[in-house]
Amino acid sequence: MPITDWPADERPREKLLKRGAAALSDAELLAIFLRTGVAGRTAVDLARDLLSRFGGLRPLLQADLDSFCAARGLGQAKYTQLQAVLEMGRRHLSETLARGEALGNPDDTRRYLSARLRDYPFEVFACLFLDNRHRVITFEELFRGTIDGASVHPREVVRRALVHNAAAVILAHNHPSGVAEPSRSDEAITRRLREALALVDIRVLDHVVVGDELVSFAERGLL
Repeated sequence: MPITDWPADERPREKLLKRGAAALSDAELLAIFLRTGVAGRTAVDLARDLLSRFGGLRPLLQADLDSFCAARGLGQAKYTQLQAVLEMGRRHLSETLARGEALGNPDDTRRYLSARLRDYPFEVFACLFLDNRHRVITFEELFRGTIDGASVHPREVVRRALVHNAAAVILAHNHPSGVAEPSRSDEAITRRLREALALVDIRVLDHVVVGDELVSFAERGLL
């Protein structure tokens, strides 16, 4: 049965307009993006097939061009549209934090850090530099590779903080495995950076580990 013959409150577009995007399943959201199905399959059916093929929404969004285009119902046009949508989402979050307002919503900060770091296939260590009113100055990726005590240099973090005249920082790094649980090395790095930054009167407000979920050192009482 085509989607146009479904009850109005079950059609993805009408459901979104009535109840908001958060009320839709992954398949329904993807169906709206796809717009049309293929022979014998509605857009929702196709979306479910794709989610099953790729193992979920996130792997689908992370797929490279060749893998994406190899799937039935997809192609270069859809790939470019999807990449544009993802980048608009990242820029929207970036602008939310870059308007010169004090950080008032921790969830916005974490969504931004997740959008920036979650999809890297390697580890990235970054800093969100803030002024004395906790307004965002800038975000910088500082180190790439295996994030351990040998690869994260406190002197460089301090130097960048001083360059930006920061009064506080939020540290962040990703775990490509998807498991966000902090390691002992993560805790040791945090202690070293907090001590080094304290020497120049710069506070570490949090260290966020990004995986499939986010872990906040501040919420864990690890700072």
